Amino acid sequence: MAKSETRTIFRAEHTPLKVTFLVFSGSSIMCVASAVDPLRAANRIAGETLFDFKLVSVTGEPALTTCGLPVAVSGRFDPAETTDVLVVVAGFGTQNYATTALLAGLRRAARATRACGGVEAGTWLVARAGLLEGRAATTHWEDMEDFSAAFPGVDVRPDRYVIDGPVFTCGGAAPTFDLMLHLVRSRLGMAVALDVASVFIYDQSRAATDAQPLVSLGRLDGYDARLAQAVRLMEAHIDQPLTVAAIARRAGVTPRTLENIFRRSIGETPGTYYLRLRLGAARRLVADTAVPMADIAGRTGFSSAAAFSRAFSRAFGEAPSQFRQK
Repeated sequence: MAKSETRTIFRAEHTPLKVTFLVFSGSSIMCVASAVDPLRAANRIAGETLFDFKLVSVTGEPALTTCGLPVAVSGRFDPAETTDVLVVVAGFGTQNYATTALLAGLRRAARATRACGGVEAGTWLVARAGLLEGRAATTHWEDMEDFSAAFPGVDVRPDRYVIDGPVFTCGGAAPTFDLMLHLVRSRLGMAVALDVASVFIYDQSRAATDAQPLVSLGRLDGYDARLAQAVRLMEAHIDQPLTVAAIARRAGVTPRTLENIFRRSIGETPGTYYLRLRLGAARRLVADTAVPMADIAGRTGFSSAAAFSRAFSRAFGEAPSQFRQK
């Protein structure tokens, strides 16, 4: 593949991205979930299919994960099938899968994609196909030394995940989640990425270049700590919203500074983000519970059911009662 950055998928785009996950038996169920579920959540939050993903296997049969749970797939891996992104997810036993036919298929598929990558031991298969030669990459920390010896032409790094042009690699389940969250943030913005992280009660605590074995500190690294503090305050006061001035005071900044932090990091004002946060909580209650609308209004900080209905309709294009019926 050419090393041109113009093919990168990690940039602001609102067009649907077609992603094919090639899953092998011996994979960790956590790696599969960390690869797929953030994209599923992003689609739900966006209200449209912006990540058009599917799972396949070499044989078309379910892949058996290390915990014994099979992963259902939609069919057999077809190197000729059009896709924007190919992600190889593998774990134990990759040496048994690296047939001449498979590696040729990976090379053929990769030539037609915008990006391809390996998750955990999937990196081994991507490397054996020759797709990492001359590039930076990572794999699970347990395999780092063996991987470096096997592929001297690869710049092997102990990072959580590595993106080098149109190729990406990551070391395990948590780094895979980090990578997918980075993909969501790059394409759809920080606000959507925060919503996705919130679905899983997840704090992205490390940068991509941090070494894999380090213990998570549970914080939003790489962003202004005052942003994280403000978001936590908003989350804690969904039912009785604080004023922006009160949030700023508790975060130790002026309202103007807080506004600048939000605009720089998220692209929205604190008030706009706070309203989206409350409406997101309301939408989950409308869709997933039988709680009366008046109660949902009260639990998400609206003065009345009518005010809630108006705000909901403006945000989602239909009244909450219609949304629930669907």
